[in-house]
Amino acid sequence: MAKPVLNAPQFQSEPAAFEFVEARLWPNGPVCPHCQETKRIGRLNGKTTRPGLHKCYACKKPFTVRMGTLFEDSHLPLHLWLQVIHLMCCSKKGISTRQIQRMLNCSMKTAWFLGHRIRLAMAPAGDPGKMGGEGKTVEIDDMEVGRSHKTRKRPEGRKRNMKVLSLIERGGAIRSVVLDHRGIGPRIRQHLDRGSRLVSDSAPVFKFTGAAKHEAVDHSKFEWARGDVHTNTLEGFFSIFKRGIIGVYQHIDSKHFERYAAEFDFRMNTRAKLGINDSDRTEIALRGVKGKRLTYETTSQEA
Repeated sequence: MAKPVLNAPQFQSEPAAFEFVEARLWPNGPVCPHCQETKRIGRLNGKTTRPGLHKCYACKKPFTVRMGTLFEDSHLPLHLWLQVIHLMCCSKKGISTRQIQRMLNCSMKTAWFLGHRIRLAMAPAGDPGKMGGEGKTVEIDDMEVGRSHKTRKRPEGRKRNMKVLSLIERGGAIRSVVLDHRGIGPRIRQHLDRGSRLVSDSAPVFKFTGAAKHEAVDHSKFEWARGDVHTNTLEGFFSIFKRGIIGVYQHIDSKHFERYAAEFDFRMNTRAKLGINDSDRTEIALRGVKGKRLTYETTSQEA
């Protein structure tokens, strides 16, 4: 018999949602966000007390698991947060702001802000370091996202399409970088370990990366694969990325493009082929909310 995932208690009940989040963000028990106390903490259970409220008897301040996370400063119930996190994690091509707005029956501003907070949780924390290394193979390719010059003119003021450079370790993680005026070369040197074996297409820009070994396929001669030398992994990723941009989000402002790239990277890095299912992916995203805050301008640019 079918059992809908969103019928789980944490998606329907506020106390169950707090219990679910606390178990993942506080695996060893409550931690006061004010003074980091872990022992002298009690749960407040009064009739008028809001769910999940604790009090630290070291600094005498109340707190919930929301504090110090992306959930802070949001009036949206926690169980609705969990619903949207799960939907964004299991939707292969993303879920639009308008769709979230209709499902939650909230304002567009709330839905847009909610989506971007979750994308921030999906982004890697800190400097991820260089990809590859000695004995490792890194596949590299780039794509252009925008209106084709053959079909439609670009909007007034937009001089170029967005370009994305992606690197993926074979059988491992992917990283996408939104390119700017500096071009591809400096970004490759920034993100690629020179000891790596690099696999790419025959684009001239990939010939001078300084990698220990470089092999390429020539698409102009209809060569798509030569043994394990191919860019098919990234071509498949780009296909999903573009279908998401064109079919779901429709339009993305350039200043927010990195957030969307992080979202698609996250789902690729937690793909089923690595043994991660939708529920596992949701928990990984949930752990990413801790210690992150959204600071940029909240202006919607999606269709």
